[in-house]
Amino acid sequence: MKLIIAIVQPSKLDAIKEALTRVEVHRLTVVDCQGFGRQRGQTGSMRGRDYGVNLLRKVQLQIGVNEEFVQPTIDAILEGGRSGDSGEIGDGKIFVLPMDDCVRIRTGERGGEAI
Repeated sequence: MKLIIAIVQPSKLDAIKEALTRVEVHRLTVVDCQGFGRQRGQTGSMRGRDYGVNLLRKVQLQIGVNEEFVQPTIDAILEGGRSGDSGEIGDGKIFVLPMDDCVRIRTGERGGEAI
């Protein structure tokens, strides 16, 4: 079992959800978050003064999957989250973490069956 965490552009969320549905990944958690990477935020102008916004709005997806769904899930996130054919700075990151256990609260099932 793996926990896949993806930090992506909010505008790409619908495309990613559609791509995940095509590979039969139907469970995910979405968290609003802020951060910056290589682009180091943005600059804006208000009343004639420039100011820096160093935290950009992002969306974090958390998806628990069994081993056979790891690569299809990553591919779906790449397909829906990438800007254009080659992508752009700020498209996001995908982290794949080992998951020791999962417990379904309703039934007490554990492991892969609980996902």
